[in-house]
Amino acid sequence: MAREFFMQTERIGFSKWCESDFPFAKTLWGNQKVTKYICAGGKFNLQDIVNRLNQEIANGETRDIEYWPIFENATSKFIGCCGLRPYRENEYEMGIHLLPEFWGHGYAFEAAAAVIQYAFARLRAQKLFAGHNPNNTASRKLLNKLGFIYIGDKFYAPTGLYHPSYELEPAGSP
Repeated sequence: MAREFFMQTERIGFSKWCESDFPFAKTLWGNQKVTKYICAGGKFNLQDIVNRLNQEIANGETRDIEYWPIFENATSKFIGCCGLRPYRENEYEMGIHLLPEFWGHGYAFEAAAAVIQYAFARLRAQKLFAGHNPNNTASRKLLNKLGFIYIGDKFYAPTGLYHPSYELEPAGSP
C-alpha cells in the first residue's frame, strides 16, 4: 500500500505518524547515531521510542503539527522525520532527525525548507525556533544555511546541556 503524503518536495514525501509506524520509529530513534545529540544518555530505550511516537501522534491529532515522518519519493525509503512542535503562541520549534545513510545528501535542507515554508505560509507562524546540541556542527551549519539567526544558548533538559538556539522570521525563510 502506497504511503499517503500531505506535502512533497522534489525528493521527499511528508506523511503523518500512526501507531503502526512503530517499526519506523524504532529504526530512527533506536539508532544511537541519531539519538546521541538529543538525549542525555545518548540513546533511547524502547519506552522512550514509544513515548516519542505517541507524542508525535498526539501533536498531530491535537495541533496538526508533528515531526512528520519523511520518505524518499523515488524509492519509498524511510528517511527520518522533520517538522514542528509547539513552542510559544503562534511560534513553533522546528526539528529534523535523519537516518545516517541520508546524511550529507541535501535531504535535511530540502525537508527543513519545506517545513519552514509550511509554517509561514500555511500556519502563519510569526517565528520559528530551533536549537542543536553544542557538539552537532552539522545542525549548526544547516540552521545557518536556512537563515536562522543565533539568539544565545538555552538549557535543554533532555540533554542537560546549553544548546545554541536560533530564530527565524518569515522574511528570512529560504
